[in-house]
Amino acid sequence: MAMATGTSSPTHTAAPERSLNQRMDALARANRIRTKRAQLKRDLKSGRLSIHTLLLNPPEYVETAKVCDMMLAVPKYGRVKVNKILAHCRISPSKTIGGLSERQRSELVSLLRR
Repeated sequence: MAMATGTSSPTHTAAPERSLNQRMDALARANRIRTKRAQLKRDLKSGRLSIHTLLLNPPEYVETAKVCDMMLAVPKYGRVKVNKILAHCRISPSKTIGGLSERQRSELVSLLRR
């Protein structure tokens, strides 16, 4: 067996260093998003917002949230029911709201409206 010659340097580079201000801005932004998502989940739970509206017209701060997590905030939707619905629509439990295709989005909404 012949071995490859040359140096074995890593092909990936480290993330650029961030200044304290950049880190603090990122932390503040993440905290704002978490607060908004928590309020959104409370609105889903209380019925002030429907899951259909959220899926069809998601605000920017919820684009990276998992579909499964948002559905679990809806009353009468537990982990088993949510997983069955996602499997029926061929959607991974780790899929984000922003990552849904149009087919997945429309199929999910039509199934939830039944």
